[in-house]
Amino acid sequence: MPAPIRRSLTGMDTPAPRVLVIGLDPHRVPGPWDPAPVAAAIEAGRNRFREHRVGAEFCLVGLDGSDDVPTVVTAALRARHWECVVIGGGVRHQLDLFEQVVNLVHQHAPDAAIAFNATPDDTFEAAARWVEVPGRPSTGSRGTR
Repeated sequence: MPAPIRRSLTGMDTPAPRVLVIGLDPHRVPGPWDPAPVAAAIEAGRNRFREHRVGAEFCLVGLDGSDDVPTVVTAALRARHWECVVIGGGVRHQLDLFEQVVNLVHQHAPDAAIAFNATPDDTFEAAARWVEVPGRPSTGSRGTR
């Protein structure tokens, strides 16, 4: 069944969010590094959801102490029913954070498929393995959890 359509602030019809992406905000990860390439890849991933008319929300948390990560992630998970939650690679490289996020997903979105991306710009493909994408044949993963 296709996702309900909602009107965005720009007046364009957009699908209601069905996918939650949990990742790190590259601008709030400490260290001497350039967050711009990762931020651009996240935006490219966001655009892929738009291109395929699959509603997605991104919950990007900081590791700089500016977020109470469990509270932020829990609020995002409880905001609606999610068909799929994608957990980004940055989260997965922080073992304590990864365990915490997986357990929060299990607790607050027990019916959601959990997917993992390889890079920020392939986040849509990770979700598409688990949710119906308009105009795309099934990959066989959906419903086999």
